Amino acid sequence: MKNLKLIIALVVFASMVACNNKRKPQVQYMPDMYESVPYNANTENGINDKPVNRKPVAGTIPRGGHPAYDIPDTNEGYELAKATLKNPLAFNEKNLDNGKKMYDIYCISCHGKKGAGNGYLVEAEKFLGIPNYKDRDLTEGSIYHVLMYGKNLMGSHSSQLTYKERWQVVQYVQKLRADLLK
Repeated sequence: MKNLKLIIALVVFASMVACNNKRKPQVQYMPDMYESVPYNANTENGINDKPVNRKPVAGTIPRGGHPAYDIPDTNEGYELAKATLKNPLAFNEKNLDNGKKMYDIYCISCHGKKGAGNGYLVEAEKFLGIPNYKDRDLTEGSIYHVLMYGKNLMGSHSSQLTYKERWQVVQYVQKLRADLLK
C-alpha cells in the first residue's frame, strides 16, 4: 500500500511535468548546467575581476598563425616589399602544384592561363588593361605585396588565400613569367 501511494504520487508528478506548457520555461534543477558562467581570459582569476589585458610576448606568432605583414599599403611600401621580401617556401613541385590550383581559382579569369593578361574577363571586356607578366618588373616581394593589398583594379586576396597559399601563388606567377620571357 505504501509503495502504491508512492507510485501514484510519482505518476501524478511525472504527468504534471510532462504535460506542462512547452512554450514556457521549465524548472531548472541545476541552473549552472543550463547557463554557464563566462570565463574572461583577461582577468587575474578569470571570473569577475579587474581586467589585466596582458600583451603577447614580443616576436611571438599565434598557434597556426604566421608573421605579421607590417609593410604599409603605400608606393613606398610596395617598393620596400619589392626590394626586401623573399619567399620562405622551398621551390618544389608540391608548392607549384598548389600555387597553380590557387591561381586557377583566383587569378586566371583576369590574368589568363599563361599570365599574358588575356583572361576571360578581359576578353569579355569587363576589365581592360590587365598587365602581361613579362611587361612588368616583378619580384617575389612585389607579387606578395599586391596579393596582400591589391593594386589598381586588382583587389586584395589576403582574405581568400592563406599565408602559405599566397607564397605558392607567388612561385607559380614567377614560373609563368619565366615561361613568357623565354
